[in-house]
Amino acid sequence: MTAHGPHRVAARSADSPIRVWPGEPYPLGATWNGLGVNFSIFSEHATRVDLCLFASPEATVESERIPLPEQTNMNWHGYVPDVRPGQLYGYRIHGPWDPANGHRFNPNKVVLDPYAKAIARAVTWDDAMFGYTIGQPQADVVFDPRDSAPFAPLTAVVDSAFTWGDDRRPRTPWHQTVIYEMHVRGFSKLQTRLPERIRGTYEALTTDAAISHLLKLGVTAVELMPVHHHSYDRHLVERGLTNYWGYNTLAFFAPNIRYAADQTPTGTVREFKRMVRALHNAGLEVILDVVYNHTAEGNHLGPTLSLRGIDNRAYYRLLAENPRYYLDFTGCGNTLNMQSPQVLQLIMDSLRYWVLEMHVDGFRFDLASALARELYEVDRLGAFFDIIHQDPVLSQVKLIAEPWDLGAGGYQVGNFPVLWTEWNGKYRDAVRRFWRGDGGVVSELASRLAGSNDLYEPSGRRPYASINFITAHDGFTLRDLVTYNEKHNEANGDGNNDGEGHNLSWNCGVEGETDDPAVNALRERQQRNLLATLLLSQGVPMLSGGDEIQRTQRGNNNAYCQDNEISWTSWDLTPAQRELLDFTSRLIRIRHEHPALRRRRFFRGRAVRGADVKDIAWLDPGGSEMTDESWHAGFVRALGVRLEGNAIDEVDERGQPVAGDTLLLLLNGHHDGIDFTLPVEDADERWERLLDTSDAEVPPDRFEGGTAYPTVGRSVALFRLVRVVPRIGDRKSDVEMTKATPIEPALAQAPWAQAEAAQPTPKRTGRTVRKGPGPDVVPEPDPEPVAAGDAPGEQKKPKGPFTS
Repeated sequence: MTAHGPHRVAARSADSPIRVWPGEPYPLGATWNGLGVNFSIFSEHATRVDLCLFASPEATVESERIPLPEQTNMNWHGYVPDVRPGQLYGYRIHGPWDPANGHRFNPNKVVLDPYAKAIARAVTWDDAMFGYTIGQPQADVVFDPRDSAPFAPLTAVVDSAFTWGDDRRPRTPWHQTVIYEMHVRGFSKLQTRLPERIRGTYEALTTDAAISHLLKLGVTAVELMPVHHHSYDRHLVERGLTNYWGYNTLAFFAPNIRYAADQTPTGTVREFKRMVRALHNAGLEVILDVVYNHTAEGNHLGPTLSLRGIDNRAYYRLLAENPRYYLDFTGCGNTLNMQSPQVLQLIMDSLRYWVLEMHVDGFRFDLASALARELYEVDRLGAFFDIIHQDPVLSQVKLIAEPWDLGAGGYQVGNFPVLWTEWNGKYRDAVRRFWRGDGGVVSELASRLAGSNDLYEPSGRRPYASINFITAHDGFTLRDLVTYNEKHNEANGDGNNDGEGHNLSWNCGVEGETDDPAVNALRERQQRNLLATLLLSQGVPMLSGGDEIQRTQRGNNNAYCQDNEISWTSWDLTPAQRELLDFTSRLIRIRHEHPALRRRRFFRGRAVRGADVKDIAWLDPGGSEMTDESWHAGFVRALGVRLEGNAIDEVDERGQPVAGDTLLLLLNGHHDGIDFTLPVEDADERWERLLDTSDAEVPPDRFEGGTAYPTVGRSVALFRLVRVVPRIGDRKSDVEMTKATPIEPALAQAPWAQAEAAQPTPKRTGRTVRKGPGPDVVPEPDPEPVAAGDAPGEQKKPKGPFTS
């Protein structure tokens, strides 16, 4: 046996049989205790369970077949003192073959342990992998006698020992969280500045190159698309494709071996742990996208890989009137049986394992509505939620729901219980519609900008229950959202019939890529508009990986099977891509610096604690508060939002009042320019411009209240209120009197804050205040953008290898 490789079973003489003791029913799975291994597996309807030991990944038959000697509480178990970490194994489960009654036992099929913690061999597709004989008129009814051992996936016994050192969870509060959704493989596969051996792996995420990009961007958490080991669908493999996204789980405890530089079973587990440790050391949380609603075994015509052959009736939801078939709320052929205590135990044991053993910080649950279907309807009071809420481990981590599935009544945005946050699909749709130019959207847009209190406040949740996003892995990238009206999924091999057709996208006048400078300038601005809206809204923003550098999938909005350059992130950046990266980083820094953008409580829309101003005011372009008529007028496509920095009405973790700058956000979704009258403030106060999406590098400037600020068509502008006083001997210039917004104690420990604190403090000088309304026309983006890091008012920072 190599250091991390498979344990190869030594040949035994007939008079020296392998020793097997009764063992224990718990814990389930294979557990190394330093002297031997305890094996335990649940099956309610099995009549016999054989443990099969394999000598190597190339083995076509097991070297030992050991009937487990004991059954306790439906768990079959035995202790094997002669087995060590690295040993490869699977099971053969005996029981009735009776598809009409939901039983699909076939001991000719080697099945994977549901508690497998490391994969030693992935599935090789062959007809022998199916419990029934393929090609028979009765479809899935005829029992198949062929042995699947040469082709079946195998797991390995692991030694969980790992030196975590002083690893600590960042525990970033929800209201300070910025999420970066990413694919482990796609993030670094094209990063030529990394050694080829580690590109597309967990190891790549431990490098300074990867971490420096995330820290420069300013995100606080990475949300990894599925890393549970999954199966590639046979029909995709036969077409030369793969299940790239990974929403096809086979092993709920095992990290995907394909994403490891060290592809030995133990090596993969340790590499994943090193990745988590490195990200934690940089102050970044690790959230896993998990799929507990279905498995890779598909419908009644699917293969026998694991649960189907272990106890089909116990693990899956079957049709009550015809249990040969499966209830399918997921669109993937099957649904796990949330009525079964053993299924609930499997899920909870898996979640706890990833938190306690692998040190992850939270989970995003794919098609979470399916997990709440105890009977047929989605039940927010279901056992799944009850178990998590009372669990002392799981109730303390970040919980994110994808609040829908494909069944009737599955769309449940806003209906999950306390402790849960949700992907807010209504936020995505409202923002897309507004920037596409649709009318009649501003009322809903305002609700979404303010944290969607209509969705989350009734259940006692806070604004951070809303995970805001414009794009995600599923659908167009940000670049494609402003480049394509229609999906272009021909590469998937389904005649462009797959993927969502209702994208709420706008191509800015030309379908696909173009050399037209006016169209490209508009697309650049639209991307800035969408990012600014996302990062200046109440709630928790989620950025889809690569959007900050204009990643494109060439119009493919369903690239689930494209493990290639369609999906991978390219780091060979153009000047325009660098400009957007710097703009996105600046937006996130603004968010971190201003408490008014990160409220923990919903706005009241009225004066707070005796203040003479409202905590939020919605303004029309004339500077007046929006009227009912304006809210519901179909032609209104512009909106102003004033956020009072001294009316947040919250305290920080040390009990100190939270206060910050008052902000003014102007959104012009019309195709023409609109003049906004800036709110009138005290005589010694000015509105200081922080950004204007009409120009990614627009310089800071100040404007008096009551003057008109010209916004170009389809643009966003952000201001903060500052107090000024005339400089002695110079009446034409002002000195800012307001102090810099104090950084909250928890945020002061963030890597981005510490990095900026280490920079030399530039000498403050007075700046001339513009007395008039500003230029007649705000210029279009410079065709030759300045180099990254040269934006006015910013300190130059060293570029990481990912973007240099």
